[in-house]
Amino acid sequence: MATLTVKLIAPVAEEEAAIPNNNITVVCVGEVGMACVICILGQSLADELALVDVLEDKLKGEMMDLQHGSLFLQTPKIVADKDYSVTAKSKIVVVTAGVCQQERESCLNLVQRNVNVFKFIISQIVKYSPGCIIIVVSNPVDMWSGVNVANVSLRELNSEMRTENNSENWKEVHKMVVEST
Repeated sequence: MATLTVKLIAPVAEEEAAIPNNNITVVCVGEVGMACVICILGQSLADELALVDVLEDKLKGEMMDLQHGSLFLQTPKIVADKDYSVTAKSKIVVVTAGVCQQERESCLNLVQRNVNVFKFIISQIVKYSPGCIIIVVSNPVDMWSGVNVANVSLRELNSEMRTENNSENWKEVHKMVVEST
């Protein structure tokens, strides 16, 4: 049986399949979300790319920009909506959503507001793409490992995560992620 580290840190885009089925979703089309979209499109990783955001005007504008450049893309289908049904059957979902910290707001309060947003997002993703890989690209990164968003925390998957008995060496994985930024 593969370790949790192997399951989480593994290639997510396979070589060309005989029958293409690489649906990818990006939740939130802010700067980070659109950077992810451009990378996905530039690498031709998706057969269908779904974009979701609560800001309909922003979503519409980004979609129009992508449609104008679609002649040069190899992704046959790009869809966008605030309704998560467009994400159905996604293999990978990249979540770049998050609320901004307000003036004089404590970090703990910011985390709680983000957790509330994520509870909604994750429930919608799981509803339409139950077997997908979810990649979270959101701040504050250091707190997500201890948060229970979809009724499963990382610590439940690996009870040794924050102990000296951590055979998967998550402390080193965290260090590598921080150093790579």
